Amino acid sequence: MAPDGFGSVLTPQAAAEALAAGWVAGAPRDEVTTCGIADGGPGFVATLQAALGGALLPVTVRAPFGDPTPATVLLVDGPDGPTAYVEAAQAVGLSLVPADRRDPTRTSSVGVGDLLAHARQTGARRVVVGLGGSATTDAGTGMLAGLGLPDERGLLAGGGGGLARATAADLAGLAELRAAWAGIEIVVACDVDVPLLGLQGAAAGFSPQKGATPEQAQELERALSHVARLAAAALGGAEHPDLLTGRPAGDRLVTQPGTGAAGGLGFGLALLGARLVRGATVVADAVRLDERIAASDLVVTGEGRFDWQSLHGKVVSEVAERALGHAVPTVVVAGEVLVGRREQAAAGISAAYAVSSSPDDVPAALADPAGTLAARAAAVARTWSPA
Repeated sequence: MAPDGFGSVLTPQAAAEALAAGWVAGAPRDEVTTCGIADGGPGFVATLQAALGGALLPVTVRAPFGDPTPATVLLVDGPDGPTAYVEAAQAVGLSLVPADRRDPTRTSSVGVGDLLAHARQTGARRVVVGLGGSATTDAGTGMLAGLGLPDERGLLAGGGGGLARATAADLAGLAELRAAWAGIEIVVACDVDVPLLGLQGAAAGFSPQKGATPEQAQELERALSHVARLAAAALGGAEHPDLLTGRPAGDRLVTQPGTGAAGGLGFGLALLGARLVRGATVVADAVRLDERIAASDLVVTGEGRFDWQSLHGKVVSEVAERALGHAVPTVVVAGEVLVGRREQAAAGISAAYAVSSSPDDVPAALADPAGTLAARAAAVARTWSPA
């Protein structure tokens, strides 16, 4: 059992345990092992600590509207010195903003800057940042302001809506900030591999689930495009075009997979010189997922909603890809299934089952997420048990 978390109702490990309990009830002769996987979003630090150990350091950071909220830095010793792991969702997670206040034109990623500053204070020269599940769409400008990028007009830390009014002067200190972080290796574990801009980017693809209206999503797309051009110019990218295409170097960054993760936080961290990778890959390597799959006859994964985003670097696609390499079938059990069979097969998934088969079933699933997930797993086990 190697699922992601199910939204804010089940952590990856809790989901794995619920799936296991249900499977054993449906197929008592099977031997079932659990291995919760996170993709950079909620549960990233907890899942890594379970696999790697290390010390959890409590810190306080700013939430999306600036109020203080608790967070943690995971410090893990290694042969090349300690590595600090932080989870952006602890500072900017959607769960931190009440449903009636969700507005990505106003929420800020400044708290992620606080998290990075705390991670640096531990003495770690390598920082791994998990991205996913954010309530923000500000291309990481709030994070940059939180790290000390001058923000005299309050535009950078004021949410994505104000970025359309930014000027070159607002980004003038970006090169200096990047130089200040040059001695720190930053690895960004992205929950999705989408670019900053475009139909599947930070604004058009993801801001509606954070509370944006269609008009606000268009406004945010224009604002992110505007600030991206300013950032590229501030770093000199506008003066050094790509030698192959002749296009400005900044164009490469906005189309880079992962720059659209967490409302564009991937882009903001890339401006600091960070390296973007798939978050699910980072966690899967840490928990030795390949070894576990190779010793199994079947892999069951899942998440709250299995949709188009799931096939863009999230846990389900990572698990299926690795299982395919070992010729082990993958079955998905999710709260909702919105991916067709053709797309499932193309991703290496043998079958997918929804906990909620209709909208009427959703309230019951939310009222008892572990119980309803276990019940669905029991039914699936009677079809898929290798025993």
